[in-house]
Amino acid sequence: MQSGVAAVDRALNIVAVFETSDGPLTISEISRRTGLYKSTALRLIGSLKRFGYIIHTEDGRYDLGPAVVRLAARYQHGSQIAHRIEPVLKRLVERGSESASFFVRQDDDTRLCILRVNSNHSTLDRVTVGTVRPLDRGAGGYLFQAYGPGPHSDKVVAIREAGFAVSYCETSPDCAAVAAPVLDHKNALVGVLQLSGPMERFTPERVEGLIVEIRAAATEISRSFGAAI
Repeated sequence: MQSGVAAVDRALNIVAVFETSDGPLTISEISRRTGLYKSTALRLIGSLKRFGYIIHTEDGRYDLGPAVVRLAARYQHGSQIAHRIEPVLKRLVERGSESASFFVRQDDDTRLCILRVNSNHSTLDRVTVGTVRPLDRGAGGYLFQAYGPGPHSDKVVAIREAGFAVSYCETSPDCAAVAAPVLDHKNALVGVLQLSGPMERFTPERVEGLIVEIRAAATEISRSFGAAI
């Protein structure tokens, strides 16, 4: 018989597979992605359906249900992170900056975008709320490494000392990014603020200006969390 913790882990694993899905999934796809037997997945899906986390579509597949939307709305409404950070993101974009995003660590290998304000430029990068990016590359990824457990490469050590990171074509073949850390009252990492967009706009002169903008914004937010910087 499954323990309570094991059953919850497996049910949440089913919900998690939809983070990287482009749409509804068949039970075979869910079984393959989670490593669960179809019979086990179906039992867990039954519980998730009862609470509104999964729905059964008309074509026989499965998708996220309305409970997920309600939780997301509650998080956006009540989160101190959203209240403190989103106005700064909007202000950056209003001043003509690139698209502004805020990432938090999702697990040992990935980071998750939880806030996003698109720039006013005609072309954008592909980051949206819910986008998952790796920790082993990209400006934001390097900062999560810098504030995570060591050992650290010389590159990552230098990034932490500098207080920002820049990357070109690392998580997307035609986009670049600059990023800076947001810290709390213990100088621990809350998340990473990022400005990103198409490569052609990231000239050396432009990057210098973006670094100044994002460091100032990250410092403002960090101070709101009590960081002594």
